[in-house]
Amino acid sequence: MLESKIENKLKIEVKKRGGMALKFVSPGLAGVPDRIVLMPKGKVAFVELKAPGKKMRVLQLKRKKQLETLGFKVYLIDSFKAVNDFIQEMML
Repeated sequence: MLESKIENKLKIEVKKRGGMALKFVSPGLAGVPDRIVLMPKGKVAFVELKAPGKKMRVLQLKRKKQLETLGFKVYLIDSFKAVNDFIQEMML
């Protein structure tokens, strides 16, 4: 399965629930997650999308740790099931 299919599923599921899955691009700072997800009730999360079985690169892991140190949640999503699990957690 392609990463783009998983990303599209994420965008659709977030939008269905009144949220936004914004593309995250940070000029001058490589390795940031692919999406910032904003959900109702002020819930915010960063999402790195990968094709099934693919791993985060070293720089992506560094950025993940930096964001988590600041108190943000960072998710790795690599399947439709992971999208559904993410949505469930964000809706709690």
